[in-house]
Amino acid sequence: MHLSVPANATKEEAESKSADVVPAPPRDVVTADVFSGAPTELRHRAVRVFQPTRSTTQSGTGKSSRWRIDWDILPGGGRWENPLMGWASSADYMQGTRLSFRSKEDAIHFAEKQGWDYYVQTPEVKRVPPKNYSENYLYKPNKLRLLRTK
Repeated sequence: MHLSVPANATKEEAESKSADVVPAPPRDVVTADVFSGAPTELRHRAVRVFQPTRSTTQSGTGKSSRWRIDWDILPGGGRWENPLMGWASSADYMQGTRLSFRSKEDAIHFAEKQGWDYYVQTPEVKRVPPKNYSENYLYKPNKLRLLRTK
């Protein structure tokens, strides 16, 4: 927010003008499910807010800071095996939908705005294992190393 202060105003006047600014109070979240036209089955459906883990083929940390929303499986969601191709089929139209967010707060705000029941799955602590090969050449005081080749 930018306040306009006259050019001929003194420093004290400018500081008192900025001290009068009060942040806006938090507003209640009005759910969008009433206006969106979404099916009524979707209104109070449980969603999971989580931070996905890296795949086994991924070595970098790219996209590991993103948060995602997935829908829980509907009880009696009508799962069956397609007789022609053998693929797994489902009557749940939200099963393959994934939403990605930059932060956990953004994902939670979006779920509240849509009127969905949500739960947050805490991410696992990322542990970096020690580099075993480099430990062989690391200097450790007061430790005698004897290397025997036979």
